[in-house]
Amino acid sequence: MTDKPTLTTTAGAPIGDNQNSLSAGPRGPLLMQDYQLIEKLAHQNRERIPERVVHAKGWGAFGTLKITGDISKYTKAKVLQPGTETDLLLRFSTVAGELGAADAERDVRGFALKFYTTEGNWDLVGNNTPVFFLRDPYKFPDFIRTQKRHPQTNLRSPKAMWDYWSLSPESLHQVTILMSDRGCPVAPMFMNGYGSHTFSLINGAGERFWVKFHFKTEQGHKFYTNAESAEVIGKTRESYQEALFGGIAKGEFPRWSMKVQIMTEAQAETTWYNPFDLTKVWPHAEFPLIDVGTIELNRNADNYFAEIEQAAFSPSNIVPGIGFSPDKVLQARIFAYADAHRYRIGTHYEHLPVNAAKCPVNHYHKDGSMRFFRNDTGNADAYYEPNSMGGPAENPAFREPALPLSGDADRYNHRDGNDDYRQPGDLFRMFDEAQRERLFSNIAGAMQGVPEEIIRRQLVHFYRADPAYGEGVARHVGVSLPQLDAAAE
Repeated sequence: MTDKPTLTTTAGAPIGDNQNSLSAGPRGPLLMQDYQLIEKLAHQNRERIPERVVHAKGWGAFGTLKITGDISKYTKAKVLQPGTETDLLLRFSTVAGELGAADAERDVRGFALKFYTTEGNWDLVGNNTPVFFLRDPYKFPDFIRTQKRHPQTNLRSPKAMWDYWSLSPESLHQVTILMSDRGCPVAPMFMNGYGSHTFSLINGAGERFWVKFHFKTEQGHKFYTNAESAEVIGKTRESYQEALFGGIAKGEFPRWSMKVQIMTEAQAETTWYNPFDLTKVWPHAEFPLIDVGTIELNRNADNYFAEIEQAAFSPSNIVPGIGFSPDKVLQARIFAYADAHRYRIGTHYEHLPVNAAKCPVNHYHKDGSMRFFRNDTGNADAYYEPNSMGGPAENPAFREPALPLSGDADRYNHRDGNDDYRQPGDLFRMFDEAQRERLFSNIAGAMQGVPEEIIRRQLVHFYRADPAYGEGVARHVGVSLPQLDAAAE
């Protein structure tokens, strides 16, 4: 006898032989009545769920948010009140690569937080960059297709990437960040995180403020050059997972300082840029960072699939005191993310343990696939709303202030009246000479095999951001300046 637990089927029946199939003799065929074999093979066939269309490769851990600052005059959200501690899950990811992609590739990194608050889950789903490649969500599927595989060659296509970027000048700010040192962090703990979008905060008086969320690494910034990245990938494709999981296992708990920028509704009317434009940052000199608290990662997942792969984040998960903004890309993500999870994981994905709120949950959603939790509100007669049976009901106290809308419904050209060059130029001018040379080299390397017509079109954008930017890249790709000057006119 052994003191090990007895192996069972999924229905709990004990298994006496897990080594041999049931057959009609040593040379005989298998029997259909071998329900244990059938169950085992059937479950293996279903071990995988669809990978995320973007952000497929990810690494994550659990931790806490501790609020040490005081922004209570801006928000009534309990999770952001002084002295509050909240459990969280943080998942990092690459954007373009599939599940088997190498961790150390040059790419934007996802920075997705799930806060298990007393008022419900708050998901802040951002990146390690404060901006993105587009300002109108209508272009998101097109952009992502350029980052994925060519339909004929099944290879990544630099031609497609630079063709799209060269025809979309609003992408220049993010392209500059991606091709700079910041495009290839050494490990998750050595990069910042950003909510990226503009959100809103609502205080106890019902006043609204616009907000940007920042998470500044306390480990310092560390980046790979392209050559260093290639060397790492040649040795391991799992460098981020090794660093994050291994560090936490050794008691090395990474931390980030949480900060916010605040803008009043009146100030939003006077900025030279659209403060809800995802391709723009709010200058820190005008809207300084305000300290809020610290997040720390201090626990690895017990099961990667259950707790990281099935983790589902959506900007639609907010709590009282935190809200949305007219940011068009944010508005689209409110739908798209939750819908992606319903497809990928299932109708009731938010009741899986890793996604489940740690506060009471009351709703009238009914049945559907994998309804594995109680199928009513606790009162069999209260299965619709409104009802007189004491079932869950709305509470007007949690209504948000009205968000005024302006303008007529139309498909507005998102490039009209936008300066797509000023902020990328400002960023470029912050780089020292060595950083600029690496930027030029990274861009030139990424343009290998791209038709010269597309290169010249992209060089115009670099040139308009700063002549030295365009000239530097032109020198590295071997395009003569007279051609560039003519194209920029």
